[in-house]
Amino acid sequence: MPDATRPCETHPDLVSFKYPLRYFKEALRYRRKVKIVAIGSSSTAGVLPVLPYPPRLELLLRNKFNFYGRMIDVLNRGIKGQESPEELSRLETDVIDETPALVIWQVGTNAVYRSASYNPDEVGEAITVGLDWLAGLQMDVVLMDLQYTQVMVDQAHLEQSNAMVKRITAIGEKAGVNVFRRFALMKRWVDDGIPILDLDDGENSHLHTGEWATNCITHALSDAIERAVEMDGVT
Repeated sequence: MPDATRPCETHPDLVSFKYPLRYFKEALRYRRKVKIVAIGSSSTAGVLPVLPYPPRLELLLRNKFNFYGRMIDVLNRGIKGQESPEELSRLETDVIDETPALVIWQVGTNAVYRSASYNPDEVGEAITVGLDWLAGLQMDVVLMDLQYTQVMVDQAHLEQSNAMVKRITAIGEKAGVNVFRRFALMKRWVDDGIPILDLDDGENSHLHTGEWATNCITHALSDAIERAVEMDGVT
């Protein structure tokens, strides 16, 4: 496991957003209570004992945008083992009905890890349909791609992981939504010398991110959100 004091390099050159967060910006400007919904699988739901990113992000954003009692809530709508087709089926109840200003949709990991159960084309189509549904609503969307952990880049999965990352990027680009490049961020850490096994939670699956990586991913995401807000001068 990595040293908890190891510096966290968030690499804004990799993870900064291309598009401003229009609706999140407006919510910060005009509302005291601002809601974000995080939907996804175990990276969102969390795997004990590691605290998942949604409550960490909530705390970071509350600190960043603490102005006259403004409250930011990040609702965790992650369910372990799911992928975009199952998440699409609950998009209305778990996301749309909550009327958030920002949606973070973590996708793609189980399409690779459980590839026997998922067709990549169907996964991509479900993401596309979900983005179409959200496009007509007053909420921003961020897609979060795969984690770069040992099992996702081993001989059996690396080609599929790279293909899924490219697919998510292309879908996000076509829809005009931001993609949080978690896979590229974690790969940069490994390329910079952090052992890949230091990035997971130590379980035999080598699938889920551990404490240090989860914390740093959340800081990178929070910083990317803040930069996107600053594009339009909101403080």
